[in-house]
Amino acid sequence: MTREATLARLREYMVGPTRFMTLLSCVELGIIDRLREKPGMTAAELGDTVGVKPDAVEQLLHLLVKEGFVAHDDSSGGYTLDALAEVPEADLRRAHSYMNLIKVVALRQLFYLPESAREAVPVGLRELYGHEGTLYDAVAEHRDLRAAWAPLMNTVTANTDPWFFDNIDIPPKARVLDLAGNTGIGAIHTHKMTSSPDIHVTTFDLPEKREECLENFRQHGVEEDSSFIGGDVFEGVPEGFDIVLIKHFLDMFDQDDVFRILNGVHKSLDVGGQVNILVPVYPEDVRSPDNYNVDFFPAFFLGCTMGQGGPQKLSTYQSWLRECGFEVTKTVTRDPADVPPDVIPQQGILCATKVE
Repeated sequence: MTREATLARLREYMVGPTRFMTLLSCVELGIIDRLREKPGMTAAELGDTVGVKPDAVEQLLHLLVKEGFVAHDDSSGGYTLDALAEVPEADLRRAHSYMNLIKVVALRQLFYLPESAREAVPVGLRELYGHEGTLYDAVAEHRDLRAAWAPLMNTVTANTDPWFFDNIDIPPKARVLDLAGNTGIGAIHTHKMTSSPDIHVTTFDLPEKREECLENFRQHGVEEDSSFIGGDVFEGVPEGFDIVLIKHFLDMFDQDDVFRILNGVHKSLDVGGQVNILVPVYPEDVRSPDNYNVDFFPAFFLGCTMGQGGPQKLSTYQSWLRECGFEVTKTVTRDPADVPPDVIPQQGILCATKVE
């Protein structure tokens, strides 16, 4: 890359945050919705409708016209949706949920990313919320964080779990442990999305999640074949299970803690026991332009959620599993064609068996 090209590339990074907020503001102000309802509105008409000065509407829409999201008729002064007219409202709502997560959970906290990397804690949560801990603790205390984070995470789980269960094997009568299974949704999906009869699924997570988890089991009619064990994965993994599921969890930690988790699972399983892992993964060549995990997750985990962690390449997870006494039997990366193109996470599955 030439000097000029490098500097031009740096400019793309400089305008990234302002681009993001300009587009998001047009969505949140209702400008996009008004143009969908009534194409051809002028800046003055849009301003009257959404409660913003026409001058500001015009300024905000310059970028969207430049990007081809919106079109402007110079003769009438009217605006219409251009490329955004081809995006159904449901798809735009999904994209907006990601953008809202980035705004509320990431954008402010990432001001402190250098400090978070130095201290290995999410400093932004401490500075902005007075919270000493991770995002996963903070969402229980701060409504704005939970409102931006929880619905999107539930959507990711709902969209990913069918693919996950289509690609793993759970035999009949298996005793399944959903490690760090939160409030039982993963266990419920295990029952609903596998055809194996007579399985029993146990959610293992912190004791304070017990009552909500058991209530979820009752509401979904799986309480007879489900249970909850309270505990901390770093203090020991329950024994007596044939299969352990680890979903959306390993990527939260650095290598040392990943090894602690995998060694705990290894100790809890008999020889021949299986572990099935679902994680976002990096491409083997991180220069790949089509995978946005490397664009998003390092800053998100280090600066906004844990102060550590982040996805790894499939080959790295394979190596780690072997070092912890497992034989990797299957790896799968989700086909990008099966995922809406605005969705960031690229998911991978690793299946492994305890061999020693």
